Amino acid sequence: MTRSQDRLLAQWRAEPIREGKLRSYARLAKLDVYDYYLSGFVVFTAILATTTQFSVSVFPMLLCFVAGEVCVLASLVAFDDYTGYTDGSDIANYGPDAPLRRKLRKPLVAGTLTPAEALRFAWGAAAAAAILWTAAVLVGPYSPMWTIGLMVVTFVVSIQYSYGVKLSYHGFQELFLAALGWVLVLAPYALATGRLDSFVLVQALIFGLGPLLFGVYSNTNDIDGDRSVGRTTVASTVSPRANALFVGALSLAEFAIGAIGSLTGAAPWWFVLAMAPASVFRAMQFYRGFRAGDIMTARRMGFRVHRLSVLLMVLANLIVLATA
Repeated sequence: MTRSQDRLLAQWRAEPIREGKLRSYARLAKLDVYDYYLSGFVVFTAILATTTQFSVSVFPMLLCFVAGEVCVLASLVAFDDYTGYTDGSDIANYGPDAPLRRKLRKPLVAGTLTPAEALRFAWGAAAAAAILWTAAVLVGPYSPMWTIGLMVVTFVVSIQYSYGVKLSYHGFQELFLAALGWVLVLAPYALATGRLDSFVLVQALIFGLGPLLFGVYSNTNDIDGDRSVGRTTVASTVSPRANALFVGALSLAEFAIGAIGSLTGAAPWWFVLAMAPASVFRAMQFYRGFRAGDIMTARRMGFRVHRLSVLLMVLANLIVLATA
């Protein structure tokens, strides 16, 4: 950290913050941001909708997979916080001059955890994730090699996202945020059924874009801090207009995936209509962020739009099941 960042940190901590360690670790793991974990609901209802035989071994597999998923993400965000603290970017993005950011969101900057504690937590969560995902493969009805390979790559890349190789600092952040969501739907579905399904692929693609479409708004807000430490994102690299076009294209792509799925028969013909409420709110999110200029409100809207999308996909799966 630079001297100016040290001064910012001292200003940030002018009033000591007291919080229990357990709660600070929960904040470090970002357990309140559960949007990736919703993949379990999409997968379970998709299995019911697209298969004729249901094995009870699906339940322990899904339990192990989702628990491992929680640990993978806890490890990822803990490593991210550790790196963001040590390089000073979190101090710039969450410091006293950023009043829209909640003070306790970053336990290291707030002083409720030490860097050593965060690093131990990150490695512990990674170890737990490896055990749980191995268990998911062992207890699941199927274990396709491509699925196992996908899980291994996802696990390794998650650790290297902001630590070690620091992939998110070198232009891979946006791709990974979406790809992680795709894997969290496709992998457990394959462990349950041994195959891919076109309708599930459509849902996986939409699901993965959800977290990305609040991540890109965060990146838009964090341009100065990311540039100061050389963290390459689309927002920190291109012009404001190009970044707005990029976010708009992602928003349109989410709608297009459902529309193409309905037109080609990969999804039911009515699927694009079922997803219309989410598409409308996605357009409203873009307007709020890039037309009204309220990026942080648009970011918060992104969470709600993603959760609405998950609900609509779950309902679509249940309709397919009921009408089969």
